[in-house]
Amino acid sequence: MVHDLIIIGAGPAGITAGIYAVRYGLDTLVLEKDVVSGQISSAKIVENYPGISSISGMDLMDSFTSHALKTGVNIQNSEVESITGAEGVFVVHTLEGDLSTRSIIVATGAAPRRLGVSGEDTFLGRGVSYCETCDGPLFSGRSVIVVGGGESAITGAIDLSNIASKVYVVHRRDTLRASKVLQDRAFSRSNIEFVYNSVLEMISGSTVVEVATIRNVETNAVEELSVDGVFIYVGITPNTGFVDVEKDRTGFIVTNEMMETSRKGIFAAGDCRTSSLKQVITAAGDGAVAADQVRKYMIELSISPQ
Repeated sequence: MVHDLIIIGAGPAGITAGIYAVRYGLDTLVLEKDVVSGQISSAKIVENYPGISSISGMDLMDSFTSHALKTGVNIQNSEVESITGAEGVFVVHTLEGDLSTRSIIVATGAAPRRLGVSGEDTFLGRGVSYCETCDGPLFSGRSVIVVGGGESAITGAIDLSNIASKVYVVHRRDTLRASKVLQDRAFSRSNIEFVYNSVLEMISGSTVVEVATIRNVETNAVEELSVDGVFIYVGITPNTGFVDVEKDRTGFIVTNEMMETSRKGIFAAGDCRTSSLKQVITAAGDGAVAADQVRKYMIELSISPQ
């Protein structure tokens, strides 16, 4: 059996692509390796998705998935190891066996790099976050720590300084890596305090984040800061190792505005591709565009949707 389309990943991009593809009449299969799909599932509260004022990330993804299933999207639990073949027929190699398809949408997302410190996993969604756009408003008038010194960290610190009463920026070096424009902007904020040559050692509290323990890498002096939130920006890693297409230096898939990759018939959508904003709404938009391009691609192959 040769599917019209296999979508790899059942997060917002993959599910949206599946809904559109099925409505176009394409024989579509969605593959997802995890029981709980999408990074957004770990968000305690989502308040920036239009039409829904407040919802947990898990409930939002449950709603996405329920909609897809009702539409007729076939979702299968399976982990993809590699992709072979070429335009016309691709073979998706999974741990459960091989699947053939005429087109592919890669929608595997990206995962924030973890620090691996004590309390990071325990307080995820209860004070620990990797996205100020998603969770910043929850910390209005509170104290938070931003870990990192690059573009994302300093941008996050600036955004949070408009919301939180106090923002500590903890950076392991004595200078920031962000652009001078961002640095100057951050330095001008009176409620941002920089803690250089330091690393986050532990996050603790009762049911939510209450204390962040930091250590000076030069003196080994340890300090405890009373904070309500910890925002970690030490990079994100795209889940793209299984597919051989053009990628940027950090592994994100390079696409054009039609979500086309360097291999004809393979498309990418959502956080796994190069993009300026990684949010549920942009991932969903990518998925819709990718599915529409698959429809057009199938017409090019002279295979009209059923």
